[in-house]
Amino acid sequence: MSRIGKKPVQVPAGITATVDGQKVTAKGPKGELFFVANDEISVKLENNAVVVAPISQTKEARSKWGMSRTMIENIFKGVKDGFERKLEINGVGYRASLQGKNLQLALGFSHDVVYEPPQGITIAVPKPTEIVVTGINKQQVGQVAAEIREYRGPEPYKGKGVKYAEERIVRKEGKKK
Repeated sequence: MSRIGKKPVQVPAGITATVDGQKVTAKGPKGELFFVANDEISVKLENNAVVVAPISQTKEARSKWGMSRTMIENIFKGVKDGFERKLEINGVGYRASLQGKNLQLALGFSHDVVYEPPQGITIAVPKPTEIVVTGINKQQVGQVAAEIREYRGPEPYKGKGVKYAEERIVRKEGKKK
């Protein structure tokens, strides 16, 4: 039984939510997002809250129940506040800069890496060693941050590379004589 799915999702102030069959649409100050629930899930708008319930008690329906509620909650948070992911760059000569909308990374390669963000994603570089990825779609923000980190992930000996701001790197001890 899903404990997350039982709780209805309150529609925050300043956001208009509509439910059309399996499609939940949210409009807010940051933009508009929608989520289409699986056919095994019923979605209703009651008392300024979205109620999610499984249609049958099969294992598949119950496993999609909590996920559907979380996705609806994420679109509400996204159109109201948005999401952001911070990345840090460690290493001598490693830095980031913006060229228009594109992110230019110097990561110790013989060439600079240029990353073009998808539509709906904004990249900011407050310091040459800090990158902030923002947007309204949580999945897209996380995917862009993961793609940037993938160019040169943190290595375990010196910690050089691109890492998430909250990430802790487990360091290894070097060779001994």
